[in-house]
Amino acid sequence: MGAGIGGLTAALALQSIGAQVEVYEQARQLGDVGAGLGLSPSSMRVLDRLGVGDEIRRVAAPLDGLWFRQPDGTVVGQMNTNSAGSQMALYRPDLIATLTAALGGGVLHTGHRCISFSQGERVARVVFDNGVIAEADVVVAADGIHSVLQRHVVQPRPPVFSNKVAYRGIIPADRLPDLPRRDAVMWNGQEKYFLTYALRSGELRNFVGFVPADQQMRESWSAPGDPAVLAAEFAGWDPQLEALLQQVDTTFRWGLYDRDPLPRWTRGRLTLLGDAAHAMLPHMGQGGNQAIEDGMALAVLIRGLDAGDVPDALIRYEDLRRSRTAMIQQGSRANGQLLDSGEANMAQRPSDDYDIEAEAEARR
Repeated sequence: MGAGIGGLTAALALQSIGAQVEVYEQARQLGDVGAGLGLSPSSMRVLDRLGVGDEIRRVAAPLDGLWFRQPDGTVVGQMNTNSAGSQMALYRPDLIATLTAALGGGVLHTGHRCISFSQGERVARVVFDNGVIAEADVVVAADGIHSVLQRHVVQPRPPVFSNKVAYRGIIPADRLPDLPRRDAVMWNGQEKYFLTYALRSGELRNFVGFVPADQQMRESWSAPGDPAVLAAEFAGWDPQLEALLQQVDTTFRWGLYDRDPLPRWTRGRLTLLGDAAHAMLPHMGQGGNQAIEDGMALAVLIRGLDAGDVPDALIRYEDLRRSRTAMIQQGSRANGQLLDSGEANMAQRPSDDYDIEAEAEARR
């Protein structure tokens, strides 16, 4: 359930072990929504093993380092983000398109909104608003922070608003030739910060500006923002940043929410994955990466099992993933506090050498 990064990666990983997979997505089409994201070496290891790593590299851009600047442009630190040699920056729609193409035709079903879920000892059933009924040995709820299936696993809790809004978007990189092509740049001030890096082999420039919010807004990739309002938030900052903001034609506002770590992810033949399981703030750049790890772990742990053994395997999946993702959820909140204080160069990041496939194999 869900054709985002986690749902599609899980589907591809499950296909790789011989499972028959169907992906249901409530949107009628997978639009050009989202912006850039960083893929960790851990994620690239998974994507290589699923056979799409080379295509990802073709449409991505290397991300070697991160430069920290004060609002006036003074450099205060630098971080090597690519010690393992495979940190990549990618336009989210390019990742979605690559994963979808790898699945092959007839697997993805758009325009299917879940209205009912039930399960018995032998099968789980999902009913959609168009009358379609799907039955499966396992249902993977990868339907995001506003998951409709989460309530069938755990008592729902409202998402936690961070009192921050992000303005996101992309611009042609040739408008900003002086910015580095292989490094990210972050300007960090009190309670405001701005990040930019290259996408599509340097053809595009991703940007995201984080600012305080005086009211809550629903988490969304597609709520329109005003470029003039964004520019005003960073008026008087580094002239290079102001020059970038002058090139912004379109931006989208994204309310920043997460959830407290959930006490459980699995009930019977239903399990949660990605933001449905562990919605997190973006301050470690790990939301998509953890969803990719989830997908590989799930496939490894149910590989070769009979349908009757699936519920126990889902518990092992949850046991493996819940502690790591909870740590990163909490670390992302802590990084947000450091960013608010102007100490971005003190932010933490997870290890580059994590091998989720090996970790899952050890739990079989």
